[in-house]
Amino acid sequence: MSLPYPFKIGVQSLFREKWINLLSILTIAAGLLIIGISVFVLYNLDIATKKLPEKFSMMLYFNDGIQKEKIDHIIVSLKRNSAVNSVRYIPREEALRELKATLKNSNYIFEGLEENPLPDSLEIRLEKEAVGPEAVKKLADEALKLKGVSDVDYGEKFLSTIHYLKVGMKAVGIVLIAILSTGIIFVCYSTIKILFYRKTEEIETFKLLGATRWFIRAPFLIEGAIIGASGGFLSLIGIFTFYYIVVMRLSVAIPIFKTVLFPADLFLPLPVMGMFLGITGAFIALGRLRY
Repeated sequence: MSLPYPFKIGVQSLFREKWINLLSILTIAAGLLIIGISVFVLYNLDIATKKLPEKFSMMLYFNDGIQKEKIDHIIVSLKRNSAVNSVRYIPREEALRELKATLKNSNYIFEGLEENPLPDSLEIRLEKEAVGPEAVKKLADEALKLKGVSDVDYGEKFLSTIHYLKVGMKAVGIVLIAILSTGIIFVCYSTIKILFYRKTEEIETFKLLGATRWFIRAPFLIEGAIIGASGGFLSLIGIFTFYYIVVMRLSVAIPIFKTVLFPADLFLPLPVMGMFLGITGAFIALGRLRY
């Protein structure tokens, strides 16, 4: 048996039962579109959190009157920690200058200020792999135990929120993709099963003529593949439309959307993914049928 014949039968069946097949294609396209948007959000969230270590720093503040020798000893001690990338000493005078430069449009705040209220401090930058709630908290607790250190500030709530948001979004994304993929397989399974029962007489005729199980099954598998691939192609169009119409327009009004990345190479396999899920659904449906 040559492949073109079952392919021809499968294509003919697509047009013969066009409404049920069209509904299946649109359903699969919607599912894959949601998967594509989920991947789009997770990708940009992952990129954003990967940039966090480059900007993250921990501030360590000293007690008033601490000796320079003691500060140097603490700097050496911190640099020995494998999680620490760099340590910068900021004298209170320099800290005040930086604060004034930051608040240059609010100079009235410093009117009547007779003494420098800022303490000497250290700016600690960590290795990228060390920027996490547990590792940073451990380092902060160790720093607080050092004599002469009055306080440590590292945005604990912000760091924890970003970390758990990333973990939670990934977990939700994986579960959503798994559920939608299962749903797409079920759609193809149901469609092929319905089409099979609609062709019962035709299949019985093939059996009487001595057709093999492969000859009977092949058109249904091809039909499942075409339905899945068509849904994947429509979802690909949908995700590109979503980006260029929604995200690009929002970036004009909201500048933060200009930083959003569109990984086109991640979405190009959507038709292949749809075809795979379509074949899987068709294969399961045919495997449960007895003929």
